[in-house]
Amino acid sequence: MNPLVYIVSAPSGSGKSTLLHGLLSTVPRLHFSISYTTRAPRGSEHDGREYFFIARQEFERMIQAGEFLEHAEVFGNYYGTARRFLEEARARGEDLLLDIDVQGAAQIKQKIVEAVSIFVLPPSREELERRLRRRSQAEGALDPGVLQRRLLAAAKEIENWTRYDYLIVNDQLEPAIERLRDVVVAERRLRSGGKLSPVEEVLVGEAKKSLQANMRPQVLPILASFAGTAVSGRS
Repeated sequence: MNPLVYIVSAPSGSGKSTLLHGLLSTVPRLHFSISYTTRAPRGSEHDGREYFFIARQEFERMIQAGEFLEHAEVFGNYYGTARRFLEEARARGEDLLLDIDVQGAAQIKQKIVEAVSIFVLPPSREELERRLRRRSQAEGALDPGVLQRRLLAAAKEIENWTRYDYLIVNDQLEPAIERLRDVVVAERRLRSGGKLSPVEEVLVGEAKKSLQANMRPQVLPILASFAGTAVSGRS
């Protein structure tokens, strides 16, 4: 049986990693894919945790060998998701969770049209800037130029919100984790078929609140706070 594939995307600094950690700690049978990259580790990042950090030559060998489900080059560095994670999820009877940007998400949706796509947004540009500053200060690498580049990249990424099935606004951590969990569990239950129990009906109803069409009134003010010219990039 093919695994259900969940795609989660978000601008750098939106708190996506924390949300995914909360999701993985509460929802069983999820196989998490760690992306490969040719960029250098930042701050406290470790190989095999945030990314697999490999040489450009090795990445290009993997491209030629067809080992990636998706890959892209951004700001001079490669990023990609190895095909082996899908195969591992299938072998284990688990669903696959992908943490990828808008470029990778588009590639996956072309190959796996039934994949569930979820976009995580910050509550505003101002809040995203505060989060990015705190993270940069904690890493001892507060660079105004890099900060501005990430804010511009975030604005461009958020423009792609209409391509996603679900939207989660990470305004408060625990409620955001709960909304993400509702989507994942509800989609899993709906894809399994059969009549829903009353409890499951409630769960599906909660998940539907995060559907793109239902989130539009909440998203438009966030988009307005990011108004401006931007360039795209991964974190």
